[in-house]
Amino acid sequence: MARTTRPTPRELAVDWPRVASGDPIGEIARGFTLNLIEAIGDRSLRSVAESTGVGHASLSRIIEGQLWPDMWTVARLERGLGRALWPRGDE
Repeated sequence: MARTTRPTPRELAVDWPRVASGDPIGEIARGFTLNLIEAIGDRSLRSVAESTGVGHASLSRIIEGQLWPDMWTVARLERGLGRALWPRGDE
């Protein structure tokens, strides 16, 4: 069975991740990304990769809106960074 193609998070926003997306799913992805950027702070992606078990290239692709993180990735990031990253969806 072939995979369904879907737009990247970046494709659902005018100016990723600075400007709100008109798509509700894109907005959740944007909220996750903004929470991730805030949680990373001044740390390097390599140091976050080391503490979370998520590769630095994947982190970069998530931040750039090129990759939809799966549940494993979200869970690893939330545990490794010690905070919830998934937006509530009603904010």
